Amino acid sequence: MRINAEDERNYLQTVFDKLGFRKEDGALIADTLVDADLRGISSHGIQRLYWYRSMINDGIIVPQNHAKILKELPGAVLVDANQNMGHLAASLAMDKVIEKAKQIGVGIGVVRNSNHFGIAGYYVRKALDAGLSGIALTNTRPLVVPTNATEAFLGSNAFAFGFPASPHPFVFDGATSVVAGGKIQLADKKGIELPGNWVVDKNRQVVKDPKEAESILATAAFEEEQKGGGLLTLGGSEVNSNYKGMGNSIVVEILTGILAQGSISADTNTGKHDFSQFVFAFDPAFFGDVETLKANATSMFNRIRHLNHVPGKTIWVPGDREYKNLAENQKHGVDIDAKTIEQMREIADDLQIEMPAEV
Repeated sequence: MRINAEDERNYLQTVFDKLGFRKEDGALIADTLVDADLRGISSHGIQRLYWYRSMINDGIIVPQNHAKILKELPGAVLVDANQNMGHLAASLAMDKVIEKAKQIGVGIGVVRNSNHFGIAGYYVRKALDAGLSGIALTNTRPLVVPTNATEAFLGSNAFAFGFPASPHPFVFDGATSVVAGGKIQLADKKGIELPGNWVVDKNRQVVKDPKEAESILATAAFEEEQKGGGLLTLGGSEVNSNYKGMGNSIVVEILTGILAQGSISADTNTGKHDFSQFVFAFDPAFFGDVETLKANATSMFNRIRHLNHVPGKTIWVPGDREYKNLAENQKHGVDIDAKTIEQMREIADDLQIEMPAEV
């Protein structure tokens, strides 16, 4: 089913209003989810709503709490999400970091006591829109098995980076595991076999059945007692250098949970259930003429796109697919899977609101 993006936005804002969020907070969270769906990152779009609502009902997310700045320097800020949605605190932190980068060339922000914050690229694009370059990181639930381990310990730990370019900015946004956990959720909802070596069981054997894989990840993420298995790190197997993906994930753990003095991913399924985020922005103009830097980056990307390649295949530079999807989905509406539509209807019935119309 396809729905108009503005109808999706209105539906989400109404839901968040009913769930107790301030109107401006609900509008921001809705914007991040619609942005993900428009860019074809459905794993982090409206399909997350049912999960968010369950965490609100369980008291893990508290809509009435508001993010606050704990301490600040000319180039750094520490934000307490106060157990509300990560989208709100990360956005506040990035806004402050942008102000600092505009003033002194660079800004760093750390968020503690947070929750899921959607797609990391959303915050990077805030920096890009301000004429800056940006980075956004988050830790997650324990979903990922380190090299040669048989139980999850690390998070899928997203990393996003953006730099000005034409016809659109360069935006890399990805997990430090082979895929984000949301991709497994989507495969389970659609009932399709996992196409790659994404998830392993307690014996480190590859799992193809999406329902079994989702059960493994759900147990790893939410149960205090490990039963084994989880997502593989980037690289998949040791022979393919999966220890590099493990290293990337650990770097994110240090810059988020450790630096925020919160939980590392391994401990987010006990106690506080808190995530942490890290945002960074810098002004490229300090290093040279911005238009020259932008042109040089664009030239590099175009050279990559036009390398000799496999017939019938396209060389995609990070960001290309997302901006292509954005243009198409703004015109034709966003595609929502049947299971998510069913969940949306359930929420609409419970909250007595209207469902978006099909386009």
